[in-house]
Amino acid sequence: MENEKIMKKMVMDIAEDNKAVLSQKHDLGKFTKLVPALMGKGINNLNLSMFGPELKFELLTALGDEYARKGNLNDAVKCFVLAANKQKLNRVAEDYERLYQLDNCIDTYKLSGNKEKLLDLGKKCLADSRLEHAIKAFLAIGDNSKLIEVGQHCVSRSRFDYAFEIFSTIKDKSQLIELGNKCLEQKEFGYAIKAFQIAEAKDMLSVTGDLCLKDEHVSKALEAYGLAGNDVMVEFIKENFHD
Repeated sequence: MENEKIMKKMVMDIAEDNKAVLSQKHDLGKFTKLVPALMGKGINNLNLSMFGPELKFELLTALGDEYARKGNLNDAVKCFVLAANKQKLNRVAEDYERLYQLDNCIDTYKLSGNKEKLLDLGKKCLADSRLEHAIKAFLAIGDNSKLIEVGQHCVSRSRFDYAFEIFSTIKDKSQLIELGNKCLEQKEFGYAIKAFQIAEAKDMLSVTGDLCLKDEHVSKALEAYGLAGNDVMVEFIKENFHD
């Protein structure tokens, strides 16, 4: 408690001595002597609610800069988010990209609202066949046209897991039906059933049930017929097969 009183007094003294500067521009150097004490307490334990927006911005930005300098990018991000400092968030995202920490990179660009960078990063990941990260980047900006491009890329390479994730998320029924048909060709009945279910393609669910039954995948056939509302075939399986 005593340390917090001392810290608050230091900040208020700085504010009093630099009112004119603070009202015109941000001068992070004025707060560097507070940073060690703030870091010692930890960003998750700080309470700066007693200060105005200008002072909080200064303190959090100075603290974030020091975290970034020491390589603690996660806490730097927390500081810059609390400060609503998008420019600094973009710099941290660039650091994450240089370190190939693409999940963190995408998350940070999303926090800064930098759609241009997310689009560029998504394209780069797609070109490098980093499909998971391309999907995440395009989802972050809601670019359905790019997501469909990635999804079709995944289907052509039999990456049905990623394709299903994309098309089910954006609820593109035509693409889901195409995915389901491709899955049937390769006897990936599980993904076919899920794709047709979300696409509400009951006729294709019955077709899937037929193919499953032909290949003696009785439980899958029962699932497909059930989702299709094909009560006759459901009853037929229950009466004649035991899994």
